[in-house]
Amino acid sequence: MRTMDGRCCAVVVAFALLWGVCAATPVGAASELESRLRTLVEGHAGQVSVVVRHLENGESFSHHPDEPMPTASLIKVAVMIEAYRQADRGQLDLEKLVTLREEDKVPGSGILRDHFSPGLQLSVRDAIRLMIVWSDNTATNLVLDQIGLESVSTTMEELECPHTKIHAKVFRGDTSIFPERSKKYGLGSTTAGEMVSLLARLHKKEVASPAACEAMLDHLAHCADRTKLTKLLPSSAKAAHKSGEVSTVRTDAGILYTPGGPVAVCVLTADNRDRRWEENNAGNELCANIGKAVFDYFTPAAATVQPAAPPQELKVGASGRLVEDLQRTLNARLSPSPELSIDGEFGPVTEAAVQRFQEVSKHEVDGVVRQKTWEALGPLVTSDAPQPDPETVNNEPLKRRPAEDLDGPPIVTSKAWVIGDARTGEVLWGRNESDSRAMASTTKIMTAWLVVQLAEKDDSILDEEITFSEAADKTNGSSAELRAGERVSVRELLYGLMLPSGNDASVALAEHFGDRFEPAESEGGDASDSDPAARFVAQMNREAAKLELQETHYVNPHGLSVDGHRSSARDLFKLARTAMQSELFRQYVQTRQRGCTVIGPGGYRRNVVWKNTNELLGIEGYSGVKTGTTNAAGACLVSHGEREGDGLFVVVLGATSGDARYADTRNLYRWAWRQRQDAK
Repeated sequence: MRTMDGRCCAVVVAFALLWGVCAATPVGAASELESRLRTLVEGHAGQVSVVVRHLENGESFSHHPDEPMPTASLIKVAVMIEAYRQADRGQLDLEKLVTLREEDKVPGSGILRDHFSPGLQLSVRDAIRLMIVWSDNTATNLVLDQIGLESVSTTMEELECPHTKIHAKVFRGDTSIFPERSKKYGLGSTTAGEMVSLLARLHKKEVASPAACEAMLDHLAHCADRTKLTKLLPSSAKAAHKSGEVSTVRTDAGILYTPGGPVAVCVLTADNRDRRWEENNAGNELCANIGKAVFDYFTPAAATVQPAAPPQELKVGASGRLVEDLQRTLNARLSPSPELSIDGEFGPVTEAAVQRFQEVSKHEVDGVVRQKTWEALGPLVTSDAPQPDPETVNNEPLKRRPAEDLDGPPIVTSKAWVIGDARTGEVLWGRNESDSRAMASTTKIMTAWLVVQLAEKDDSILDEEITFSEAADKTNGSSAELRAGERVSVRELLYGLMLPSGNDASVALAEHFGDRFEPAESEGGDASDSDPAARFVAQMNREAAKLELQETHYVNPHGLSVDGHRSSARDLFKLARTAMQSELFRQYVQTRQRGCTVIGPGGYRRNVVWKNTNELLGIEGYSGVKTGTTNAAGACLVSHGEREGDGLFVVVLGATSGDARYADTRNLYRWAWRQRQDAK
């Protein structure tokens, strides 16, 4: 609702919600569809409601399908439905001309406010088109003036969608007919289930006359937002959807026309931790990843679209994120700056800037960016705040706060914890310390430990280059922010694994090293025997058995929630103590920030900076080890601390928040050190 880019978000979310409601129960326990989507949902930092439903065979997935959620502009789907129903009854003439007045203009997404003058006349049908395709807020209010606010809610209740309501005109809070709901949900509210129900009925031509339903689907098929549900789909894929966004809300709902049939999808998010307005904010990315997962799942193997190889050069006609980076870099390198728009489209203006740079650099002037031009450009400028040189980052002195005092009891929120002696390995105190629980990214202790052991036997391993795969790039959750086709050494990628807790880095490492291990033991073997990532996970489990980690079993190398992926506070203490005896391992987990340069396809370079998620490293006396957070695991932390020569490990699992895990851990250390001092 805020910008034109968000104009279709609400509709897409609404569609997704409608489909999801009808699919409240996944087909088959722990089906492949559920496994794919559950990992995405649980990795998101915020409130999520999702419904997916195949509109022909009924296969479905749902997550909180009946939970009322804010819609942002997605509620405009309900407004459209009511308008066409009134037209079917002869109560509204879609060809009627309405006149735009200055007082009708409201902020946010759309084109009427900034590009057209008062006195413009347009049909109600055209206003609906603007409302859906461009999420035009002014056009939405013009439509509401014709149909009435109350009528939308009345019709939604008749359609058995009582939570689907538009509360007021857009940016006209004084018109609210549901003041309390306006305070709680903003412009509108719905559930994923109700939104999918509406979409399913729209698809079956039941929500209005067949001609009206066709017209509404056409509006939705032209939604201009490509930042959410449809972002990662093949360019040939078709969808009819609507999206929405406000500060902490990102939504998208619609029908994806997959090779395996039409699928309704609704994704609603709220209270998102990531409130950035950038296209790649976490809410948008969740919608995009769910859209891709659904499309891929319902695409038969024979119809799978193979991803194009990373471009070796850029020229007129190219588009995407790398073009944006090129445009920023040209603006920074050329003097005077060409002031290119950062739109990701390689057109004549960008070509002219490339030619100018090539002329200054004394290269062949053809406007095509190849390896020599990439090299001359230097590290790419990938944001408004360019990443500093790695040497600057690596040598930057970082202050520490004073050491803790020893007052205060061990008041903790964690569901399980343990305190262990770093020297002897003895478990000193604990609560539920042997309970097998979800462990989130503390998994990466084992991931790193396997690689470190290989490197200690042959340090040349650290200089091996890893090329990021599509699978690594698309891994959900916390990220090292590397892209498919980019190359980085194992030495540097271990920082990307352990500092920002890169799930993508864990997949890249597992793919790279998996073939050096034996496959999992099974009766007769299976396809996973040849999968390097599966072999890597099998080795993680063999190492767990070797270390006698009795409550531990690994299913993946990153820790995103999946059935059977578990450990205990006691086992994590034992593993961390073993790994911390390695100087190389300690080097990684003690590092607070790390910068490096990665090399991309065609030879471009860009700088990245990784910061350690472990906030204890900013306090004197702490030296590791690993954080972890998912909805299933809660907030987790495996840490090592030392005071006056007394080294301890503290593991907390299931803390109520990120802040709580640090408070829990520090209180446990203070209490333990006091107990040991008093015992002397």
